[in-house]
Amino acid sequence: MKYLITIFLLTLSLVTFSQKESCWSSFRGNPALTGKTNIEVKTPLKLLWKYKTTDIIKSSAAICKGITYIGSNDGFLYAINNDGTLKWKFNAETSIEATPLLVDGLVVFGSLEGVIFALNQANGAVVWKYITDGQISGSSQWVYATDKKSKLVLTGSYDFFLHAVDLKTGKKVWAYEADNYINGAPALINNQAIFGGCDGFLHIVNAQTGQKQDTINIGTYIASSAALNAGQAYFGNYDGGFYAVDIISKKINWKQTAGPIIGSPALSEKFVIIGTQDRSVYCFSRETGEVVWKFKTLNKVDGSSLIAKNKVIIPSTDGRLYIVDLHTGKKLWSYEIGSPIFSSPAIVDGKIIIGAQDGNVYCFGF
Repeated sequence: MKYLITIFLLTLSLVTFSQKESCWSSFRGNPALTGKTNIEVKTPLKLLWKYKTTDIIKSSAAICKGITYIGSNDGFLYAINNDGTLKWKFNAETSIEATPLLVDGLVVFGSLEGVIFALNQANGAVVWKYITDGQISGSSQWVYATDKKSKLVLTGSYDFFLHAVDLKTGKKVWAYEADNYINGAPALINNQAIFGGCDGFLHIVNAQTGQKQDTINIGTYIASSAALNAGQAYFGNYDGGFYAVDIISKKINWKQTAGPIIGSPALSEKFVIIGTQDRSVYCFSRETGEVVWKFKTLNKVDGSSLIAKNKVIIPSTDGRLYIVDLHTGKKLWSYEIGSPIFSSPAIVDGKIIIGAQDGNVYCFGF
C-alpha cells in the first residue's frame, strides 16, 4: 500500500493544480492548498467595486458563477453579486474568519463560536449546522467517503479535533484528536489530510476514516496551512521556520529561517512563496530552499500570497495589495487600500477579490 501511495504522490509533480476560471471554490483554490492558478492577471488593475460590511474582515473569499461568498467579524456571511451589490447575507451571530467552502450547492464555513454551517448557495437558508467545542478559524475541505459516493466535510477546531461531517446531513462521521488547537485548513492528497497544530506536529490522517497515519515533530506551533505537491509538504511555524517535508519518508528536506509565519505558502513548478511577520515575502527554490528573491513591504504579511501564472499577488498589513513578478520579485503594481489586509486574495476571470480591516470587500480587474 505504501508503495502505491509513493507512486501516486510522485506523479503529482507532473500535475498543475488549478481551478475552473469561473470558480474559486475553497481556501487557496484547490484541495492541496497550492494557491496557484493559470489565470493571467494584467496590470495595471483598477477598482471595479467595493462592498462595505460593518466590521473587520479576516475571512477570504470563495467565488463561483459571479457570486462572492465571504465572512466578516460582524457575524454575517455575505453573498455579493458580480456588480458589488448584495445578493443575501446570513447572520451566524459571531465572527467568521474562515474562508467558505463551495460544494454541491452549499456554502460551508465555521465560526468563532465553533459552529459549522451549511447554507443553500442560492438563498442563504440553513441546511444544517454542526457544533464543536472550540472556535473555528481555518477553512473546511471535502473528500469522498469510503463508499466513493457520499462526501465528508473536514474542519479543524480549537477543541483539538479535526471533525469529519457528512455533507448532506451534517452528522458526525469521525473526529481525530490532536494535542492542541487546530488553526489552519487540512491539505488533501490521495485521501490523506495533512495539517499542522498548535501542538507543534504535522499530522497525517486518513481523510476517510480519521485513522492516524503519522505525525512529524516540528517543535513549535503551526498556525498556517500546508501546501502539497510531489510528495512534499511546505509550511511555516510561529518561530519563523519554513519547512519542506517529505510526507513519505517523514524527513525534513530543507529548512529556512524567516520571521513568524501565519499565512500559507503558494507553490509554482519551481518556487514556493511565503509572507512573514518580518515584513517580507520570500521566494524559495522548491528543490533546495535557496532564497531566489525577497520582497519587502512596510508591515508584516499575515495573509497568504497567490501565484497567478507568472505573477504573485501579495496582501500586506501595510494596507497595500501588491503584484510582483514571479521570477524576479520586481514590483509591477500596487494599490493602497489604506487599511491592514489579513485576508488572502481569491481570483476568477482575471478579477481579484479581497477583504480588509476597514470592513470592505474589494474587487480589482482591468
